[in-house]
Amino acid sequence: MLKEFYVEKKALISEDAWKRMISVIRSSIEQTPKGEEVTPALLAEEVVRAVKERIPSEKFGVLFSGGVDSSLIALILKQAGCEFICYTLGFKNEDTKEPEDVEAAEKTAKLLGLTLKKKILDVQEAEELIAKTVKILGPELNNVVNVGVAGVELGCIEMAKEDGVEYLFTGLGSEEIFAGYERHKLAADAHEECWKGLLAMYGRDLLRDNAIAKSERIAFMTPFLDHKLIAEAMRIPAEQKISQEHSKLILRQVAEKLGLPKEAAWRKKRAAQYGSRLDKAIDKIARKKGFGFKKDYLKSLE
Repeated sequence: MLKEFYVEKKALISEDAWKRMISVIRSSIEQTPKGEEVTPALLAEEVVRAVKERIPSEKFGVLFSGGVDSSLIALILKQAGCEFICYTLGFKNEDTKEPEDVEAAEKTAKLLGLTLKKKILDVQEAEELIAKTVKILGPELNNVVNVGVAGVELGCIEMAKEDGVEYLFTGLGSEEIFAGYERHKLAADAHEECWKGLLAMYGRDLLRDNAIAKSERIAFMTPFLDHKLIAEAMRIPAEQKISQEHSKLILRQVAEKLGLPKEAAWRKKRAAQYGSRLDKAIDKIARKKGFGFKKDYLKSLE
């Protein structure tokens, strides 16, 4: 089983080391000249390899939203003959809609024949999960986005631990290497924005996810942060990744090529905190407790 390059002796490398690694990857590749295209078939080989090389011998699962990233990972694992469980989580009460990610996860799991476990939180359960998440993250990482994302991760980890799962696959990194955010569309140079995003991932994503994983004694497997896959993806011209209508174009084409149903391959991106509606739970509880801002409520939990 391949280990993540940003983890050494079960600990996260330093931010300087992370930035050096990304700089080394950048200096080692040549971007495909403008006007030339990278074939989805070549990228598909790298994506499949990055997933398969991380398959552990121990029990494992997938953090599953029904979007293209987690669905593609699950599809590759399924095609490899693996046995695993997908986990999804959402928040709902009498005046909120069904969590979008849970609905999508159920549909995609049915289409692919996956085993899916879900949990729908009520207000009390959400409040308990949010409080636990804040305690794990600590003051330096406690902000609305981090708590929303990490809360979903933590809720799924708690389900996974009941099944004896030690490893969870996640789609972390896909948004950066395949230009999945709105800021990539707005950037003057989407390719450069991808590099900037990769460098910024340490403080924005890795510290948060490492805190959650370390606290719960579980390991995240992140095939989209495979250094060879990063290099291959960052050779791809921006026009193959993003348009006004779609983000992660070539990855969606790869997903369809490998057999992912179109509905899942082209599902519009929803950040975990919104697709799960956990951000809505934070807002609802904050207002109920008399806080004008979500950040003030989260600060009170430290």
